[in-house]
Amino acid sequence: MAELIPLMGKNRSHNMASNAYFSLAVLFFAALGFGLAPLALARIWGMAFSPAKPNAIKNAIYECGLESKGDAWVQFRSAYYLYAIMFLIFDVEAVFLLPFAVSFTGLGVAACLSMLVFVLLLIEGLAWAWAKGVLSWQ
Repeated sequence: MAELIPLMGKNRSHNMASNAYFSLAVLFFAALGFGLAPLALARIWGMAFSPAKPNAIKNAIYECGLESKGDAWVQFRSAYYLYAIMFLIFDVEAVFLLPFAVSFTGLGVAACLSMLVFVLLLIEGLAWAWAKGVLSWQ
């Protein structure tokens, strides 16, 4: 029984390193570190080298050299959001269609059919927006 205890410790560390979740956890913490390290360094740099001299001019609200007047809440028409969504849809279309067009001759029939379905869905969305009157600027 005494011989098994050191072997169990060895196998446990070997199993932990070969576990798929262990490598995912290591990668997760590495990604978290890569994201948080620049923020922490910027904070430390700012605390060390930025002079803290608050005054009335430094703390004043500044936008294009003019003092703001009125309330910041402005009511927008909901159609503007539809225009933005339509722009995003067709912007994403361009992002997917450009690589397809570049490598068109090297692709098979399945890729062409899937891109055809993608374009047909976009045309359907465009027809829906046209039927609803989203595209008419008023």
